[in-house]
Amino acid sequence: MSDSKLLKAHEALETAEAALKLAKQLISEAGSIPAGKSDTRHYADKAASVTKTSTEGRVIEGVFDGQNMVDKKGTVYPVPANYASKSKLIPGDVLKLTVTEEGKFLYKQIGPVERKTIIGPLVYNEGQYQVLANGRAYNVLLASVTYFRAQVGDEVTLIIPMNDDKNEWGAIEAALPKFEDPSIELAPKKEAKSKKKKTEISLEEELDI
Repeated sequence: MSDSKLLKAHEALETAEAALKLAKQLISEAGSIPAGKSDTRHYADKAASVTKTSTEGRVIEGVFDGQNMVDKKGTVYPVPANYASKSKLIPGDVLKLTVTEEGKFLYKQIGPVERKTIIGPLVYNEGQYQVLANGRAYNVLLASVTYFRAQVGDEVTLIIPMNDDKNEWGAIEAALPKFEDPSIELAPKKEAKSKKKKTEISLEEELDI
């Protein structure tokens, strides 16, 4: 499957997941999806401190956890992977979600967390792309790998939160492809130059110059 078809397939899945999530949310306005992991609870607690009331309509604020947005109740909202990749979202970023009457999810980054960059090779481990750096493996989104046309073994510049104790995700900033040994490319050029010089000498000898 080509990269464009793969991205369209992922976008279709994300749209379906978002619609399903919205349907569940509308059925049970008072409820919330319980947090299953301690790190999710951490992002929910942070979301509680940033959420504000709004007159814009159905607006929800939350914190990005590397894949999704978590609000103050612990409810998880799917963030389109393409948007997260192009916006280079990292865990801790504060997002605002506007749900339109048509059921569309419109995200906007309103509070970027403090960042730093690291460099490491891209690997693929048990169905997940990762970047190895600082003695750890950081997960990265498939859409981000595809967007930057990165391949396993490429050196990747990764954006992570400045306070990185519990974080398992990062955002790709750039990918440096693997290069062949430069000496391999220089050899034919030297040979061509040598042949040209030999030809010039032969012509001079033939002309008795």
